[in-house]
Amino acid sequence: MAFDDLRGRLLILRSPNIGPSHYFKLIEQYGNVEEAIRFLKPNDSVKKAVDNELELADKLGIHYISDDMSEYPSLLRTLKNHPPVLSVRGNIKTLLKETVSMVGTRHATAAGMNFIADLAQAFSEHGYAVVSGLAMGTDSAAHRGALRVFGDTQTIAVVAGGVDYIWPLENENLYWEIVDRGVVISEMPVGFVPVASNFVMRNRLIAWLSQKLILGEADLKSGSMKTAKFANESNREIWAIPSHPADSRSLGPNSLIKSGTAKLCVGGSDFFKNEKTSEKIMSENYLLEVLGIIPVSESVLSEIVKKSVSEIKRDLVILELQGLIRKVDGGYVRN
Repeated sequence: MAFDDLRGRLLILRSPNIGPSHYFKLIEQYGNVEEAIRFLKPNDSVKKAVDNELELADKLGIHYISDDMSEYPSLLRTLKNHPPVLSVRGNIKTLLKETVSMVGTRHATAAGMNFIADLAQAFSEHGYAVVSGLAMGTDSAAHRGALRVFGDTQTIAVVAGGVDYIWPLENENLYWEIVDRGVVISEMPVGFVPVASNFVMRNRLIAWLSQKLILGEADLKSGSMKTAKFANESNREIWAIPSHPADSRSLGPNSLIKSGTAKLCVGGSDFFKNEKTSEKIMSENYLLEVLGIIPVSESVLSEIVKKSVSEIKRDLVILELQGLIRKVDGGYVRN
């Protein structure tokens, strides 16, 4: 995109009270960017802010893509009032891959994060870029799971502030790894510090960027549930990972499964068929046959099923997430 064209688009978008909807109306009404600017007459403060933004972006190696460029995500382009311009830090080619979005609570359990990371790894191994929001908990697990797989187009982090604004600070190392081996994107100005409403806008982009959204642990009133709402409204395919009903973090995914809004997700076998997933399903079923109302420890289970404790731990976590078993004093019992 030519510099003058980019600057013109930003002059419109950075003007007060101009969002995607108003932007597209102006372009439709006046025919092109140049005529829309003539009508708007951006003041000196807007022009200075845009010039400062472009200077900072150039200094930091940040690029912009508009919705008429081939690099612009095709799924995003089809939706009304999509962001006309995105800022991008990292490998733009990541945006050309097939994508899957994964979201969930910042306060995820270790089991929940392990499950999401394994699922993200499976998608990454099959050529997908995993989309999430760079938050702590579920988002971090999704990004890290995708980054387990070799490559430089593994994951897309959608942020609420400028692409140069690292938040949370605990994820600074993860941020730089994503810049190196994936891409960070935003519709907000470079240098922008987000407020609460910007995270809702970010959630909408996460939902829109993929045909599939997978929801992990999430409270009913969480931002992740808003993401699922955006996904449902835009006819995206929603999958939810079940959790134990006694945990409030189960209420989001379990409610979507119960209502039929989301499909039940039990692992990579829902999406990819291979010998490993078949063996995994067999081992899980075998554990269910062994367990009953009397608690059985991992070591005893190991002896019964003739597998090491480390081999059965993952299957136990999956069955627990599905609500089929639960951990009690003395071991595991079947629900």
